[in-house]
Amino acid sequence: MLLRNARISRGDGTVVDLQIDDGRIVSIVAAGSVPPGTPPESADELDAGGRWVSPGLWDNHVHASQWALIAKRLDLSFVTSARQAAELVGEALAAGVAIEPGQAFVASGFRDGLWPDAPTLEVLDTASGGIPVVLISADLHAVWLNSAALDLYGHRGHPSGLLVEDPAFEITQQLNAVPVDVLDSWLVDAGHAAAARGVVGVVDLEMAWNLESWQRRMGNGFDSLRVEFGIYSEHLERAIELGLRTGDVILPLLTVGRFKVITDGSLNTRTAFCYDEYPGMEGEQHAHGMLTVQPAELLPRMRAARQAGIESSVHAIGDHATSLALDAFEELDGGGRIEHAQLVSTTDIRRFAELGVTASVQPDHAMDDRDVAEKFWAGRTGRAFPLRALLDAGAQLALGSDAPVSPLDPWVTIAAAVGRTRDGLAPWHPEQAITMREALAASTRTTVAVGEPADLIVTDNDPDALAATQLRDVVVLATLLGGRVTHSVL
Repeated sequence: MLLRNARISRGDGTVVDLQIDDGRIVSIVAAGSVPPGTPPESADELDAGGRWVSPGLWDNHVHASQWALIAKRLDLSFVTSARQAAELVGEALAAGVAIEPGQAFVASGFRDGLWPDAPTLEVLDTASGGIPVVLISADLHAVWLNSAALDLYGHRGHPSGLLVEDPAFEITQQLNAVPVDVLDSWLVDAGHAAAARGVVGVVDLEMAWNLESWQRRMGNGFDSLRVEFGIYSEHLERAIELGLRTGDVILPLLTVGRFKVITDGSLNTRTAFCYDEYPGMEGEQHAHGMLTVQPAELLPRMRAARQAGIESSVHAIGDHATSLALDAFEELDGGGRIEHAQLVSTTDIRRFAELGVTASVQPDHAMDDRDVAEKFWAGRTGRAFPLRALLDAGAQLALGSDAPVSPLDPWVTIAAAVGRTRDGLAPWHPEQAITMREALAASTRTTVAVGEPADLIVTDNDPDALAATQLRDVVVLATLLGGRVTHSVL
């Protein structure tokens, strides 16, 4: 591949040609220095027309199957009450939605943290009749079922139909069990959509054994993204027996990722494990949230993974859960990642840097959660999504979306990190904003330099020079993965 007439982001504006061979940049020379067709004579050419070339973007936290499935489900992300959610379900069912025998009607995206009414069996049963209905929360940590669905999934007698954490995950996994050829085709479409936003790679943390799934998909033609797949507790022993190690290359686009363990819940579900009680839940059993893996269980699992060459990614959203995760990493002499780190104690911010623990954060969640955080984390939101504080302490950031919780679109992620605002609202804790350059560094894995992988994007403007208000609307004109075009409108 020869990428002609490009300006390198953060460069001096000189127009250059990039020669690419065997997936890497082999030379960067003044534009026009390489005669057409040489070398090699069979090279494809792409003319950037003086536009800007930057490193391709990574999404460091994705649930791939659920990301593909959500586009096929009723969207409840905008609803403001339990009654409105139930009414929309009723309207969809009345319209004659086809539901296979033994299956449920599924809707996704509800956030009940600020609803004036609680999800109840009565309101959902009234709207849905005897058809099994499952509503999945936006944060994926809760499901709301009607009576017919409770019967279908073995939870008859549950008082409200609102299940959280492990029972919710179990139901979601059953709902994801669509025919593999169907799901794989949807993932191909989703992969192309991601490439059109400049994505060259994702960290897939789907709650499943994903090795053979991705081998099959790539064997059948999925070629738009690099994929780094995670390993959950129930599959850790299997991964160790297979000799898998973090960073191992299974296929040219498929790499072994990290051991993922979920230690607490989420803010919207009020299950993130915090030092302080949630307002209105004082004295209740889970007033501080839910610690789903105790420290006595967490450390042995992480140690077994580390000894086998598999690094850990620990889900921790509440400040107490984050402290406990850092304690475990300290016992292992550091390294690894904490996923989310949404609320962090002031004394723990420096520990990320001291222990070499990467903070894998999803900045757009701050835009979704700002109001619910002010309600349930009142007085503490100055250390919620503390990107600036983490970087100033010397910690490493890795940005992502947690798709489908937020859109798989790094420009949305970067805009939230840089601007701390959305929808015309005043910036939320702007003192925790980071610069465009810092956000790009946390969203890329390569640079535009000789010897680097040719994972590249082409845009009209230098992304490094854009204002926060411009970032969500960036148009990616071309995406190259190892020098191969995965998206182009040039």
